Amino acid sequence: MNREFHAGNRANLAKRLEENSLFVIFSGDVKRKTGDENYLFYTHRDFFYLTGLDSKEFVLLMQKNGNDYKEMVYILPPDMLAERWTGKRINPHDTTELSGIEDVRFRANFEDDLHRMIMSGNYANIYLDYDKMSPDEPDDITYRFSKVIGEKYPHLRRLDAHEHIKVLRTIKQPCEIEAMKKAHVITKAGITAMMKTVRPGMFEYQLKAEWDYALAQYGTEGPAFPSIISSGENNFCIHYYDYKGMIHDGDMILNDVGAMYDGLMCDVSRGYPANGKFTDRQKLLYTCAFNTSEHMFGMVKPGMKMADVDRINREFNAEQLKEAGVLKDVKDIGTYMWHAGAHHVGYDVHDVVKTPKIIAPGMVFCVDIGIYHEEWGIGFRLEDNCLVTEDGCVNLSAKTPRTIEEIEDTMAKR
Repeated sequence: MNREFHAGNRANLAKRLEENSLFVIFSGDVKRKTGDENYLFYTHRDFFYLTGLDSKEFVLLMQKNGNDYKEMVYILPPDMLAERWTGKRINPHDTTELSGIEDVRFRANFEDDLHRMIMSGNYANIYLDYDKMSPDEPDDITYRFSKVIGEKYPHLRRLDAHEHIKVLRTIKQPCEIEAMKKAHVITKAGITAMMKTVRPGMFEYQLKAEWDYALAQYGTEGPAFPSIISSGENNFCIHYYDYKGMIHDGDMILNDVGAMYDGLMCDVSRGYPANGKFTDRQKLLYTCAFNTSEHMFGMVKPGMKMADVDRINREFNAEQLKEAGVLKDVKDIGTYMWHAGAHHVGYDVHDVVKTPKIIAPGMVFCVDIGIYHEEWGIGFRLEDNCLVTEDGCVNLSAKTPRTIEEIEDTMAKR
């Protein structure tokens, strides 16, 4: 992404804000892990989407008056001692080069500047980026700041910008799609490396090391999210992060992984036999999942209801499993399908978008078919990323081995 991309995102957001409004968004704070150790910092995705800046304790402030808007960003000042420990801080010139924001100020000035703007009487509203998964989630910097605004400036109406940003993030721009395609190239390399390396007797953490090593050959961004790399019975834990299991002959391997490129993510799942050859039962279940995936990619197009992606996914897979003699009644599909079959992908692996009622060009979401047959000890999912085009869709992860023949051929080259 370049500065024009991020500037365009801010301009599009400004159009959605009411007149005589302020907008404030924070990059986020470092969170303490234990003792004097912190978790690695991760910039809030909405802030990154709007600025391209990847650093702690930054603030973006926008002023909208009539149809015009001004913008400024507050960054950390130079600090020789802090930089000696945690690395060089970005300077104002480079901040402008990355974000396109000309007015760059230091963080310590933010509260005073905001106070003067509010007390000028020119603003009736302040937009904040409220983002919680549940009401019980602890308050982050945005919610704490909102309480301060409510106490100090009760006349100022507090509004939510998050819903507006979700709308903007729903349709991917061409540069975002190109970045996602590059993420898929890297992801293919990582999954293929695991397919060529895995053998009975290995541990899951050794297989994960192959994935991490393959991604490291493409730069420092690495995995887009905590990698799910499991085998055998561990595949029945949908979000498995233990990596301690030994891989046995006859196990299915489950990879639910993705790389990041230029801030954009992909999310791909593959299931394959540890010994390189599908058993009859593995082949039967995998064929049901594959046929379902092919059916979905053959029918997704603009104008289709988003809710139908998951519904048809389940219904078609149920029919496949019934025809295969696995399922007696299609109503019992929940016995073998444990989770939904579609979620959007982008700056988050479960992308924070305005979930659409109707599919439109530029949307990117997963087509995810999971089958979990505990009695047979076979659990896996086949997950690909679907880019909606003007007249249909494209499977962005189609080149990552996905047919039985492609998988077995890849694994035969070990």
